[in-house]
Amino acid sequence: MSKEHALAVFENFKIRRVYDEKGETWYFSVVDIIAALIQQPDYQAARNYWKVLKNRLKKEGSQTVTNCNRLKLPAEDGKLRLTDVADPETLLRLIQSVPSPKAEPIKLWLAKVGYERIQDMGDPARSLDRAREYWRQHGRSEKWIQQRMMGQETRNKLTDYWREHDIKGEDEYAILTNVIHREWSGVSVKQHKDLKGLETQNLRDHMSEAELIFTALAELSTRQIAESVEATGMTENAQAGKKGGRIAKRARLELEQKTGKSVVTGENFLPPAKPRREIRGGSDER
Repeated sequence: MSKEHALAVFENFKIRRVYDEKGETWYFSVVDIIAALIQQPDYQAARNYWKVLKNRLKKEGSQTVTNCNRLKLPAEDGKLRLTDVADPETLLRLIQSVPSPKAEPIKLWLAKVGYERIQDMGDPARSLDRAREYWRQHGRSEKWIQQRMMGQETRNKLTDYWREHDIKGEDEYAILTNVIHREWSGVSVKQHKDLKGLETQNLRDHMSEAELIFTALAELSTRQIAESVEATGMTENAQAGKKGGRIAKRARLELEQKTGKSVVTGENFLPPAKPRREIRGGSDER
């Protein structure tokens, strides 16, 4: 099964999902859908609710639970863990078992996002327009959005080069990305995320304009250096990554010397933390 991970958002709730290209179907995290249904921001409470509901449906002989699968999705610690998932059709039946004023809005939302990927394959501009609108809704400036989109285009060209020159799989992409990032910024990707207080969020979505620009400069330089020497495989592309990262590093250090400000910062676009609700057991009565 060829899969693509992505986050979707319903109101303020993040819904993890994975795309099955063979079946052309999105599979959504059941716990995340439950959390949105019962308006429960605490993951463990939503998980307890689903556990009780799942046992009840099994006893009733419901086919809905049988139709749920288990696939690996990113957990809070960033690692891939087995999670109950279901396709939109199964989720629509499951939603009927949860008394919630959000049932109908979520049904409409599922009908929309469940088919976005198929539409995007025929018209890639749709996904770009949706990304722009998402960032606008979350308060990003037009200048920031422009830098983010330009940086993504630069990134895509680099990964296209890697793919055509014996770099295989997300693990090798991540290793090379970290080489470039550490070289230009002085910190690893994980350290940068920790500095910003990020967990499963995309680091680039929380970069400042300067961080986006230097990331793009490092990746652009890396690709052009790799192309000039026809770098192939991990060793040669890692060498190109270090050289490309150093070009951005020199520019960063010069700017920091002129401004007296650090380019790499802990600033982010996370919403203010909300007080956690008191948890009173795992009953499905909410």
